[in-house]
Amino acid sequence: MFERIKKAFSRGSRDAEGPPSQLSHGPVSEWAGTQGFAFSVDGANQGIALEGKIGGRPWRIQLGRPTRNYILGEEVRARGELGIDENVAILIMNRALKEALEKRAYQIYTDNLQTSVDSSLPEEMRWLAMFQEVGWEGLPREFWERYSVLTDRRENAMAWIGDSLAHLALQWPKPGPSAEVPFMVLLMNGKAYLRMEYTPADIATLQHASLIFTTACESALGTFRR
Repeated sequence: MFERIKKAFSRGSRDAEGPPSQLSHGPVSEWAGTQGFAFSVDGANQGIALEGKIGGRPWRIQLGRPTRNYILGEEVRARGELGIDENVAILIMNRALKEALEKRAYQIYTDNLQTSVDSSLPEEMRWLAMFQEVGWEGLPREFWERYSVLTDRRENAMAWIGDSLAHLALQWPKPGPSAEVPFMVLLMNGKAYLRMEYTPADIATLQHASLIFTTACESALGTFRR
């Protein structure tokens, strides 16, 4: 199940970038206008960017070249400057990516020829070492089959991940990303983050990823606002 992600680790950064998506700027710009989002072409990232505010706090979503070698093609990433309690640390990661990262970390640390940690390794590996996986009743079984939740305080995760956020994480518009497509949402240092592979590369995927992210931001602001 994890072969596609595992193989991506052996690809160089040039291979990981892949060709630009065939999604034109027009449909995204039009959709952004209907939502009240600011739209811009991100030349440095060879992609596009959307900006908005939620609860008076700014967020930005970018679509462009990947910054992780386990992401093939293009990457959707988002950041929200929420100003919430900086002690809150919660990570939702699709289980396929978590297990692939864990296997990769194990290979590195048990390799007798490995004299130092590769600086190109994603910081997500540190998150897996820092956080413990938690679970609880009340969310659909399908959510726990597809995603892993890691945190240092289970009660914070339970407060943040309600029915609405869990439902959106499962209800991708068809054909939608498979359970193996890299995906994560994170709260850390008072900010919210999203990172995922842009597969399938269509506007419905981008729209739904944006909805998941803004819903995660709303929930965080309502739960952990200082």
